[in-house]
Amino acid sequence: MLIARFWDEVDSRTVRCRLCPHNCLIRDKAFGICRVRQNISQKLYSHTYGRVSSLNLDPIEKKPLYHFYPGEQILSVGSVGCNFRCQFCQNYEISQTGPLDYSLRELTVDQILQLLKKYNLELFAFTYNEPLVNLEWLIDVSKVLAEKNYKVVLVTNGYVNSEPAQELFPYIAAANVDLKSFSDSFYRKICGGSLAPVLKTIEKLKEMGKWVELTTLLIPGLNDSPSEIAKIVDWVAQLDKNIPLHFSRYFPNYRMNNPATDAKILLAAGEIARQKLSYVYIGNIELKNYSNTICPHCGNLLIRRSGYFTEIVGLKESPLRCQNCGKDIAIIMKKKV
Repeated sequence: MLIARFWDEVDSRTVRCRLCPHNCLIRDKAFGICRVRQNISQKLYSHTYGRVSSLNLDPIEKKPLYHFYPGEQILSVGSVGCNFRCQFCQNYEISQTGPLDYSLRELTVDQILQLLKKYNLELFAFTYNEPLVNLEWLIDVSKVLAEKNYKVVLVTNGYVNSEPAQELFPYIAAANVDLKSFSDSFYRKICGGSLAPVLKTIEKLKEMGKWVELTTLLIPGLNDSPSEIAKIVDWVAQLDKNIPLHFSRYFPNYRMNNPATDAKILLAAGEIARQKLSYVYIGNIELKNYSNTICPHCGNLLIRRSGYFTEIVGLKESPLRCQNCGKDIAIIMKKKV
């Protein structure tokens, strides 16, 4: 347990956490919405510093990141807690619980470095639950890894205030941000948050030159209408049409029993997005060509994917460009092809 950062004392029994836009007012002995930051005698403590629930080797495509070191393995860690309450949460066992109710293991930065060296890896991810609620640990670990030229990845809902983000983001190389909807009402009713801070986070990551990909889980009847998809696509396109956008298939989970997303809805969303965006993918379902990377200029196959098997087939090196038409491709590779 560590004294947290980004908080103020309000009165003799209350502190205000400034980590995320909830700006929780936390009474003595109580926790914030995230379930991991607690007021103990007018000091805010983090219960998850250096404590993890999950530690795995994953394909980078599982994050999902398709244009950042495609085909490589990434050391991935998660803890517990989240500052959202998404009714459809796919990882609710760890995100919708706290450290007092879940068995966690200690993990030091030296142990992380040993694992990265052991498996000859360059990539490390904070993922699984919402990593930003453990921001102090993220900053400390990311700073060490970045100084040693490892690439740190953040898989996040993007719900964070500007000051904490500004301290972490310099050490992040890439992020996949969940853009859950383009409706503030959806965020408030279904997720327990709001839209504007998420958009601000995505804009800040792009402004700082970080690699960004976005994921939207399409839920039947809630955020899958053509008008909703068009709003998402228009916003992404004005920011950067080369941002990869992943539409993911929803399955009933946690507190939501809506039927799984029909393939026709996913395909329709993909077609809307491809009118304005260069790279569009569909996940959680096998659909031909929608996991492959295609040249947006000539249609040449650049990267073939089957499940998490990735084969680079149509790229030239220095700079990375299409073998067929010679146009530059928005992608970051580990190895020359």
